[in-house]
Parts: sequence; C-alpha cells; structure tokens
Amino acid sequence: MKKLLFVNFLFFLFFFGFSQSNITGKITDEKGNALIGANVILENTFYGTSTSLEGKFRFIDVKNGDYNLLVSYLGYNEFRKKISVLVDISVDITLSSSSVLSDEIVVKAIRISSKGSSSYTKVSKQEIEENNNGQDIPYILELTPSLVSSSDAGGGIGYTSFRIRGTDMNRINITVNGIPLNDPESHGVWWVNMPDFASSVENIQIQRGVGNSTNGSSAFGASVDFQTNSLNEKPYAKINSVAGSFNTFKNSVSVGTGLIDNKFVVETRFSKIKSDGYIDRAFSDLQSFYLSGAYYGKKSIFRINLMSGKEKTYQAWWGVPEEVIDTNRTYNSYFYDNETDNYQQDHLQVFYSKQINQNLNLNLALHYTKGEGYYEQFKEAKKFSDYGLEPIFVGNDSIIENLMGINPEYFEDGYIKRTDLIRRKYLDNDFYGLTYSVNYKKNLVDATIGGSVNTYEGKHFGRLIWAQFASNSSINHEWYNNVGEKSDYNIFGKINYQFAEKLNLYGDLQYRNIEYEINGIDDDLRDISQEHTFNFINPKIGLFYEISNKQNLFLSYSIANREPNRGNFIDLEPGQAEPKAETLNDWEFGYKFHTKDFSFGSNLFYMNYKDQLVLTGQLNDVGNPVMENVKESFRSGIEISMAWKPVSKLRWDMNATYSQNKILDYSDKVVDWDYWPPEYVSTDYEKTNIAFSPEIVAASKLSYSIFKGMNVSLISKYVGEQFVDNTSDESRKLDSYFLNNLKIGYVLQSKLIEKIEISVLINNILNVEYESYASVYRQYWSDWETGDRYYSNNLTYFPQAGTNFLLSLKLSF
Repeated sequence: MKKLLFVNFLFFLFFFGFSQSNITGKITDEKGNALIGANVILENTFYGTSTSLEGKFRFIDVKNGDYNLLVSYLGYNEFRKKISVLVDISVDITLSSSSVLSDEIVVKAIRISSKGSSSYTKVSKQEIEENNNGQDIPYILELTPSLVSSSDAGGGIGYTSFRIRGTDMNRINITVNGIPLNDPESHGVWWVNMPDFASSVENIQIQRGVGNSTNGSSAFGASVDFQTNSLNEKPYAKINSVAGSFNTFKNSVSVGTGLIDNKFVVETRFSKIKSDGYIDRAFSDLQSFYLSGAYYGKKSIFRINLMSGKEKTYQAWWGVPEEVIDTNRTYNSYFYDNETDNYQQDHLQVFYSKQINQNLNLNLALHYTKGEGYYEQFKEAKKFSDYGLEPIFVGNDSIIENLMGINPEYFEDGYIKRTDLIRRKYLDNDFYGLTYSVNYKKNLVDATIGGSVNTYEGKHFGRLIWAQFASNSSINHEWYNNVGEKSDYNIFGKINYQFAEKLNLYGDLQYRNIEYEINGIDDDLRDISQEHTFNFINPKIGLFYEISNKQNLFLSYSIANREPNRGNFIDLEPGQAEPKAETLNDWEFGYKFHTKDFSFGSNLFYMNYKDQLVLTGQLNDVGNPVMENVKESFRSGIEISMAWKPVSKLRWDMNATYSQNKILDYSDKVVDWDYWPPEYVSTDYEKTNIAFSPEIVAASKLSYSIFKGMNVSLISKYVGEQFVDNTSDESRKLDSYFLNNLKIGYVLQSKLIEKIEISVLINNILNVEYESYASVYRQYWSDWETGDRYYSNNLTYFPQAGTNFLLSLKLSF
C-alpha cells in the first residue's frame, strides 16, 4: 500500500511539474476576414506556426507557464500579448493595418517563406550584431550549416571568403535587397570592398542548394540575400569600437533620425578598420559609409541607399610555400613596399514599393555599381617582349661590362633583354540595371512574377609605372587592354498553393538569357576576343507538409544552369577545351521538429551535376582559383541543426553536415615543360573526391547567462580533411581542424546611454595550428645539362592565426 501511494505521489509530482495545455486561436483583419499564413510564435521558445485556411492556429501540449504571444503579417502591425497557460485557452486576435508599408516587401520575391520547400537559415539582426566583432562577413556567418571560411591574411580581415557545401563563393548567388552582388564577369564577391557592411544589415537568408529563383547568376551551392536596415521609428545613435591582436582597430558610428512626420527617415554609418594581419605585411586599411533615406507611406515606400567601400591591402594571396610552413607560418613572399591592392566600390540602389491593394504589391529597383582600382607589383627580370617592348641594343663590350654589375642574366648578344619593373593592373567597371517583382497573395495562393535586366562593362588594362630599363616605352606604358561586356536578362514566376489544410505545393520557373563578349588582348599579349550566348530554363517544384504545429517536412526538386565566368574562358591552357555551361539537378528533403525548449532539423540533399566547374587547386595570375569542367559529379549528404534550452540560463546551438563529394571519372593533367608548347601527363581516376569539399563540417555555440546582462559562450568549429586538388592524393591534403573560441559579454543600461555592451572574443583558445585553404601547381621538367627528370607539387598554404583576441565596446543612444 505504501509503495502504491508513493508511486501515485511521484505521478502527481510529474503531472504537476510537467502539466501541459493547448493554445488555439484565430487571426483576422479589421473586417473580420481570416488572415491565412500569418506567423504566430511564442517568444523565447522554439514554438512557431502559421495560420490555416480559416486563419486558425494551434499549439498543442504546451508546458504550463507565462508566454509572450507574437503575431506578424505583411502589411499589418505586429501584435504582442502576454498570456498565462494553466489550462487550455483560446486567443482570437484582430490585426490592424500598418500605417506604413513594411521593408520586408522589398525582398519577399526571392526569400523562402516559413512554408517553403527548401533548406534555409535566417540570421537575425541580433545574431549579426552579436557576431560582428570587426571581422568580415564569412566569419559572421561561421556558425551557419555547411559553411567553411578562410582568410588570406589569417585574421578574418581583408580578403576573406567562404564555401557552402564545398561550393566556392564564385558559384554562390549573393544579393543585397534582391540586387546581384556577384561581379557579372568573374562571379566573385570581395567583402574587402564592403568593410563593416554587416553593421547596416537587418537580416540575412541563406538558401542551401538551388533555392528559389533569384536575380543574377544561378546558385550552385547556395544563395545568400542581405536585407539592409529596415525602418527604425525612433532616433538612435551607435558607436562601436574594436581593438585586438595584430594591431586591429575598428571604429564605427551610426546615426538615424527615426520616423519624421510619420513619413521620412534618414540614417547613415561610417566605419574605418585597420589591421596588420597575421601574415607578414598582410595589412588592411579599410573604410566605408552607408547612407539611406526613405519615404514611408501607408501603401508605398521610396528608398535610396548609397554604399561605398575603399580598401588598401598588402597582397597575401599566394600563401606560404610548403618548404617554410613548418618554420615560418607567417611568411609572405612579397617584399616590395607597395605590393598593394587599391580599390573603391560604390553602390547606388533606388527602390519603389507599392501596395496596389490588399492582395497585390509591386516592387521596382534601379541599381548602379561603380568599381575602380588597381593592384601594384614589383617584378624582376621580365622580358621586354612580354610587355610589347623592344630589346635595347648596347653593342659596346665596355658598356656591357659596366652594366654587368646589375645582373648578367639581363644581357644577351649585345642586347639588354630583361628589366626589373613596377606594374599596375587596373579594373574599371560599371554595372547597372533594373529588378522588379509583382507579388500576389489571396486565400490559398501566394504568387510572384519577377526578374531583372542588367548590363555590365569591365575594362581591364595594365601599365608600367617604372622600369630599370625603359626601352621604347612611354610614361605609363600600357601593355594590354581588353573590355568585357555582359547583358543578363531573366524572368521568373513562382507560386505557393495551399492545396490542403496542411499541404502546400510550390512551383517555380525561370528563363535566363546571357550575352557575353570580350574584346582585346590579355596581360600575356594573347588576343582573347570572343563571344558567348546562353539561354537557360530553370524549373523547381516542391511540397511542404505540416504534420502538426510541432513538426513539418518538405521535399523539392530543382534544376539550375550556370554559365562559366571570365577566368574559365581566359585561363585555358594550350589544347584545353572551351569551358561549358554546367547543370545541377538538386533533390532536397527536410524535416523539422520543435517544442518549447528544443528544436531539431535535418535535411538530406543529393546534388547531381553535369559538367560541373570544379576547383583545380591552382591560382591564376591575380590569385583567383582556376577551374575545369568534369563530366559527371555529385554532392550528397545530410545537414542536422539543433537548439536546446535545458534551463533558462543555458542554450546550446549546434549543426553538423556529413557529405560525399565525388567526381565519377576524372582525368588529371600535369604540365610537362620538356616540350614546347608544353604537353600534359594524364592520369585517370574513378570516383575521386572534389577539391576543398570536407566530408564533415560542424559548429556549436554553448551560451550561459551568469547573471542578468552577463553572458559567456563557447564557440566551436570542426572542419574535416580537404584535398587541394581532385586526385584524392594524401600528399596534397589539408588536415582537419577543431577550433574553440570564447566570448564573454556584458550589457548594462544607464540614464545617459541606453545600452552599453562590452565583450571580449578570444579566438582559437587552444592555439591550434591549421590551414583553411591551399593552392598547388604541379609540373614535370628535366635538367638540360644532366638529363635528370623532376616533378614538383609546389604547394602553398594559407595558415590562420593562433590564439588572438578582439575587445569590443558598443554604445547605443
């Protein structure tokens, strides 16, 4: 009997301690019409859902307690209400129309909704601010699934990049407010041209795989869209200062007027960043500003954004040679004082959004990007003929003897044929166009028609600014000049149809036309004139099924086509076939589950490529990766994300990706310099690993609130081994690495200053030695005198910094 009473008592304690109830309700507008697809969440939990065909929502088995209920819907004011859940309750809510149109309308056309049938991650403004410690965008996104970052200078400032699912940034579609950011010719994005851009970003959505149709080039691993600052109705001022290792300093000032006369807003930011870098002489001197002005009406928005970035960085893009990596990890082969990259990029964006009626809205955007700059190099013993110059005839032996003290190798048969020189390679480009979308949402249908028309002109030319022997050159002798012109037109239509109470069907079709032309000679005096036309049709289909308010799943199939970039066309070795457009067939299957204190998501993907352009491990003459087509290849794997709050003060966020990245049949070619023109030694491989595609990538953030305002986080990152080329050769491999960072933050408030945030970030607390990237140039040659034959890997590595710190102070007024 005592045992039975004891068991009943334990059952009572369990039921009382973990009693659960249901929350139901209905969301309507001011006229009583049901709002379908309104977002409903319980703040500070993982509960979230959207309303049904009747505007109803339901949370089942919610642990009893107090919650903040938040409801949002485009075109309406947010609704927030505190509720106490002790028994089943019903909450009916009427949303009022917003007095101003929401900025979210600008990016709606290319974003995935909560019922989208693709794998995506949204990074909020709060997360951006927490991770913005002066380092570039790749390090702010470090904790998102399947992402691997790298830094030329080793410290996260200067030239940085990321890869997602093993795909390099040249083949990831990146947009700002729906406007393409990738350079139309090279397809690259250089964050060094946009210093501290993150301080003006509202949120970021990363779509892995093909994702939605968007503007610009197709996504072959992911697409990333940045939404810049949205309406802040109250005036504000912010000061952010960072100091840290390698003489790193960042200072940023932001000011906003708030909403003036309930219609106008102006905000601006200026930032300056300097760092010596981890690698020798790999300094960065960066500055940028952001200026935005907007008019908000009840049914329209007119906004102008102006962004500008200016950079000067010492070149570190060739890495550290294998022979010195163990003795001098910070070695830089460049010693000329002004071996620098100098570039300025300005962005002008003009937006107009109009809510035509309750169900229909229009978005138009005009954009113009101006980029101009050069990088300067010192070169030894260069042939005059390589620069379109004539050898200098000396003839007199006594004169030659007097000159021999300079360098005997420069003279031949009475001629000076070589010289030391300083050269500059210039880029002057203009990119402009129009993007548009029409969004329709009513009852069961959410549809969009959108697209863009863009034009690009890129001028590439080189000049000699000094030479030891001038030959027949003039001042600023120009030895090459070519122009790339590209037009890019696309139109897409997409529809999300709520087929049943819990089932949504998604369809998306894009047509894209590209005209690309190059005219002129390159820096090796080759005529690279050529023309290319591409026409692509990119279809996508998917479904989303809501099993319950706690779990859902999706399935999608997408086809994407993508054109080669400038480098693919002009980096061809003799006899190499012209690059082909690549095609991707992408299958995605995802599942999500969440409760109050726990969320879990998994995504299976299979990306099957035809003629994929893969990295070879080589770099071209400007430090960009060389690529080649492979006929058949695939990337397949699983991505897992989890968040858990076991107690109110402790939270653990983690994600992990396991993948296989294979080329089915690969022919490796190594240059043989015993012949001219050079020939290639070929070796065939079956099912080999794709370069720079680790099988395992994982990230973790364990956060604990010591007391109110005081938080400490352990941030961890694991990246599995990566091969530098596509042969899976163990001698050309990057080892796996496991990093741990520690961040301590304290937030306090005062009467004078609204918020004071102090934080210290200690990176790589275990002082792990690791390399995040590498390059290789393999070759055969023979010694003409002895006849001995040689082979070399010529590996260079990009080592990253050991233990280092960043101390940050943020003041908000």
